[in-house]
Amino acid sequence: MTKITIIGAGSVGSTIAYTLAVQGIASEIVMIDINGEKALGEALDIRQGTPFCAPLSIYAGTYRDACDSDIVILTSGIARKPGQSRLDLAQTNVDIVKSIVPQITTYAPDATYIIVSNPVDILTYVFLKTSDLPESKIIGTGTILDTSRLRARISEYYSINQQNVHAYVFGEHGDTSFVPWSIANISNVQVDQYHLAVSSQDNIYPPINHEEIETYIKKSGGRVIQRKGATYYAIALSTCHICKCLVEGMDTTLTVSSLMHGEYGVQDVCLSTLNIIGRDGLRGKLLPALTDEENALLRKSADSLREVISGLTI
Repeated sequence: MTKITIIGAGSVGSTIAYTLAVQGIASEIVMIDINGEKALGEALDIRQGTPFCAPLSIYAGTYRDACDSDIVILTSGIARKPGQSRLDLAQTNVDIVKSIVPQITTYAPDATYIIVSNPVDILTYVFLKTSDLPESKIIGTGTILDTSRLRARISEYYSINQQNVHAYVFGEHGDTSFVPWSIANISNVQVDQYHLAVSSQDNIYPPINHEEIETYIKKSGGRVIQRKGATYYAIALSTCHICKCLVEGMDTTLTVSSLMHGEYGVQDVCLSTLNIIGRDGLRGKLLPALTDEENALLRKSADSLREVISGLTI
């Protein structure tokens, strides 16, 4: 039996609730929103389809209803508009998170918290600094979505199953993110050598274009927002994957945002590297060796986030 509370019943929060229901990850879902009618409507809409899913109780509630939650997912905040960067949202959404923290942690002090709202690295840091929860219980979705976009693009590039692609995006969930290509592989073949390693009479594969793929990753969110107004399907699937890893308890490495303690020369900022996620939340970090250039890019990403944090009221 797994109870999950979702704070925020907008496009992202409601799509996460729907995806949790369809995938059978939770047995109880509480939806909380400042717009109570919206939360009631979203919960009702999903509940009326649950006869075709695994048994599930889903309802709109208040912070008090979050009592005994195993996982709390925070999606509240002002959504990014076309042409707006995630960091432009910073102070407004920081203030929203600061108002939520004491209310939710009072009723769900033992839950694992997943921060989805943007700018996610900044808000994960703020949640850590303004709550009394252990940092192992606070996970930012970070670059898990960027990593998913990267794998999807490489999969398309070489017409290979996404699950054979092992590549990651590190750093900020934003403009200073980067791909550590030195540790990227397809079925244990270093990604830059893959086009040479395939023996096929039907296809001649080109070398992978790092710049084109990194641009694709960084522009994807903006392109979706420009075309349909918001992104929610891919981030919902990414968030539900984190929930699944927490519920199943089998340690899994994911590029989520967590506090750095000197790893790769980065300290006192939340950003994404490889983290080990298990039943108790963050179990530790996996630290593959990076090149000097990749190390520098990670520190640059950390410096960018630290600069934003220095200008905020936390």
